[in-house]
Amino acid sequence: MTSTADAPAPATDPSAVLAAAATAPFGTVFGEVMSVARADASGWSEPALEPLTSFSLHPGTHALHYGSSCFEGLKAHRTVDGGIRAFRADKHAARLQQSCDRLLLPVPPIELTTRLIEMAVEANAAVTPPAPGSLYLRPTMLGTDVTIGAAAHPSHTAILYVLACPVGHYLPPRPLTIVVETEVPRTTPQFGVVKTGANYAMALGRIDRARREHEADQVLFAPGGIVQETGAANVVLVDGDLLVTPELTDSFLHGVTRDSLLQVARSLGWTVEERTVTVDECIEWSARPGAEIGLMGTAAVIAQVGTLVVDDRRLTLSAPDDGRLVELRRTLGEIQTGARPFTFA
Repeated sequence: MTSTADAPAPATDPSAVLAAAATAPFGTVFGEVMSVARADASGWSEPALEPLTSFSLHPGTHALHYGSSCFEGLKAHRTVDGGIRAFRADKHAARLQQSCDRLLLPVPPIELTTRLIEMAVEANAAVTPPAPGSLYLRPTMLGTDVTIGAAAHPSHTAILYVLACPVGHYLPPRPLTIVVETEVPRTTPQFGVVKTGANYAMALGRIDRARREHEADQVLFAPGGIVQETGAANVVLVDGDLLVTPELTDSFLHGVTRDSLLQVARSLGWTVEERTVTVDECIEWSARPGAEIGLMGTAAVIAQVGTLVVDDRRLTLSAPDDGRLVELRRTLGEIQTGARPFTFA
């Protein structure tokens, strides 16, 4: 692992960065060091640490015109033994490979991506908050061929870098209001498993309208009445020891937090069902006393839904404040900080 002595010296007092991150919106305060590797015809460069500063990109860069970009999002947590550990970095590196493969970008070896993540974590250790805060990490890939005549050709050069942000809560610490969208999907089916900006742009209009018209926090995309995901998270239904979530398809993102929480739930003896979930079932679920609906994602971990808006009807869930979703989140948090031993498959 690269020593922090190899990293550029931060110009800002780490305590000032942490203080800013405590009140700033999620992902708007950055560590001052990033890790970087570049790909060309000869392969990948050695990973390096660089000061966080603007890139110089030619106006004809492939990613700016043809969407040849993708990213990951994961967290590093301070552990009970005094260390800092990135959570399931290898799983995120494998998902980045899948995104790059679909976009015909140079595919980074898992070992390269995890090393870049480790370097970014160590270089930004001083601005990693204690739990429940964390260091949010954003590995990002850009196709860098300089051409505007390559709509039918991939980029053969690329840059991969990892940003680090000290963060607290992503979503407000209250039950969320979710609008159900049954007409359009979040993204095109063949790119549902790709973590690329175009997917988020496609969902943005529906989410913005839901905020304006219903003061909603997110949109649950369920084209044809079949539940897929929200604009930023997977969906879970919990009733006692029963956990239900949509089965994985290429139409939506395969969340690492989703996978982690399902493994944790099974270890606790819960019954886990991965199957088709319909809007009608969500409506019925919302009327069950004590039943819960939640969102699972890296940034939010797991968040409780308090209101579903379906065809302008507002359905209020009666889930307790300290329900099973809270238990599941607490257990995963103990694993992430090393307080509870756990081995993921």
